[in-house]
Amino acid sequence: MNSVVGRRLIVSLHPAQHPPLPLSLAKTYRRNESSFRRTKQRLRVKPADSFIHSPKSARQDHIIFNPPSSSPSVYHTPSKFIPAGDKRQDFLSAIQRDTPTSQLPPAIREPYQKQYHLTIDDIDEIRRLRTADPDVWTRAKLAKKFKCSSLFIGIVSEASPERKEEQVKVLEDIKSRWGRKRRTAREDRARRRDSWGRDE
Repeated sequence: MNSVVGRRLIVSLHPAQHPPLPLSLAKTYRRNESSFRRTKQRLRVKPADSFIHSPKSARQDHIIFNPPSSSPSVYHTPSKFIPAGDKRQDFLSAIQRDTPTSQLPPAIREPYQKQYHLTIDDIDEIRRLRTADPDVWTRAKLAKKFKCSSLFIGIVSEASPERKEEQVKVLEDIKSRWGRKRRTAREDRARRRDSWGRDE
């Protein structure tokens, strides 16, 4: 029985019974200019010569000015190229001083004055509360209670190792529910931040 099935399979796969398609009907892949622009080869743009540091270049004081892509106006001179005693410096400062702020959008955060009102006893109380019950006394609640920033709370009272490990587990649980798009977006964001640190 198996030999009969094998022979039938061989006969059905024989190329004589299935001639190849003509060249006009064969599936071909062709890259056009619209898709060629998006390849990595086309995106590797060489940086400007002014950005490349050469050890052979002479050490001297100079200004690197990279103009914008559009043509600059002949009536505008960048402030870096205006001498210190030039009258245009006073003119620019007067314009900035006299510009009405009524047309500007509202401020995102109201201006405030930093307060240095916390004492040693307050800092000890912050540490005691955060150590006693970190789930209730979070950084945000402590900052609201003592009228300071959450950054200051994190500086004066560091979380315990158990609390840090618990937060790491919570974060890993959240990441495990991410989809492919969100995970890719977060990885790209982390890669961009690393590039910012290297000034790339």
